[in-house]
Amino acid sequence: MKIEQIYTGCLAQGAYFIVSNGEAAVIDPLREVAPYIQKAEKIGAKIRYVFETHFHADFVSGHIDLAEKTGAEIVYGPGAQTGFKAHIASDGEEFKLGNVVIRALHTPGHTMESTSYLLLDESGTPQALFSGDTLFIGDVGRPDLAQKGDLTMDDLAGILYDSLRSKIMPLPDDVIVYPAHGAGSACGKNMSKETSDTLGNQKRFNYALRADMNKEEFIREVTTGLAEPPQYFPENVKMNRDGYESIDDVLERGHQALSPEAFEAKANNTGALILDTRKPGDFAQGFIPNSINIGIEGSFAPWVGALIPDLKQQLLIVTEPGREEEVVTRLARVGYDYTIGYLNGGFESWKQAGKEVDTVESVSAGEFAKRFEAGNVEVIDVRKPDEFASGHIQGARNLPLDYINDLMPEFPKDRQLHIHCAGGYRSMVAASILKSRGVDDVVNIEGGYGAVAKTNVPVLAEA
Repeated sequence: MKIEQIYTGCLAQGAYFIVSNGEAAVIDPLREVAPYIQKAEKIGAKIRYVFETHFHADFVSGHIDLAEKTGAEIVYGPGAQTGFKAHIASDGEEFKLGNVVIRALHTPGHTMESTSYLLLDESGTPQALFSGDTLFIGDVGRPDLAQKGDLTMDDLAGILYDSLRSKIMPLPDDVIVYPAHGAGSACGKNMSKETSDTLGNQKRFNYALRADMNKEEFIREVTTGLAEPPQYFPENVKMNRDGYESIDDVLERGHQALSPEAFEAKANNTGALILDTRKPGDFAQGFIPNSINIGIEGSFAPWVGALIPDLKQQLLIVTEPGREEEVVTRLARVGYDYTIGYLNGGFESWKQAGKEVDTVESVSAGEFAKRFEAGNVEVIDVRKPDEFASGHIQGARNLPLDYINDLMPEFPKDRQLHIHCAGGYRSMVAASILKSRGVDDVVNIEGGYGAVAKTNVPVLAEA
């Protein structure tokens, strides 16, 4: 028996590949399924099952493509209703995989169909728990995403409390917990950077598993401090539940090399959004007018999901040569399937063709300090409210990037805006969006708040 955790940092997502005696199972696979198939072929194993812990909201699973390509059976927990062929497991149902057994444990609360999968070894001893979004390392799944009808967030939190205490906490302390997410995911609020742990450690250190915690305390603590979920979450749930286009078709459509002339024509004729995924510093020095910068090196997919409201928006890509397929794939992971081509040769080819170019003024923290001292500087802080509260430039306005689409009227158009975040990634995203919407006089502060705080610019923290 072998368990492999396949962790994708940009999504803070863990998929699992389990193999025993020539048979394999995949739990919560990513959209691109070739790596799982290649793993199985390399060791001569047949993928028998694709286990889904729940209808994921933060990424599109590869369950449908993987089943179609391998003949594997898709398994969901009790109550799941799908638009494709799937086996809906009963609570406690066992699935034989080589010499081991995988037992479905219905653990509703994050969502009502949420199910954890307990791996039993050849002797029937529990070895590992694939807990999905029910139990994280240091946290539990947020209970506000599946509210329906009369079922409130508090109701779901109460159901989650019962699931944890009746199904998970009674398991042996040496069982290894393998969750679907780690730190950085929007599916919880207090996740550890660790991606696995023993259940015994979690009973000691996870606030939500305190033995002396009653249901009312659990509900209060779990529902306090939840950030607004990204707007694309419901659309990903729908795709995972009802079905979606094959990843092969998505990649073929998006991986179309376009000359500068053809790229410009498509942009003009289709209404496609130009998405530039280069580093913020490279983007600032020159970009195609009206394009949006969301760097591939940052939390790319979640920011795309937060900032581009329509998953069916057609996209044209500008990226470093050689990274085109990566960009299209990472977009598809969160349901953006309508990339229609990329600029062949990258931005350099656009410049060489003599096409129009725009720029964003960027200044160092030291130069900003001089301007601030001279007075009358409009500072926009696009970090999250809790970051702003912990320390901010005196007089700065907090307009978080997460909500920029709703906050556009609050950005002054008659003044020069000096924009910053923590380190420079988000502020360039914001600057590009502002310029694309007619707020042209923007200045990016290089190094963000971290660099400014080292100058003589006065900073404040809320008590």
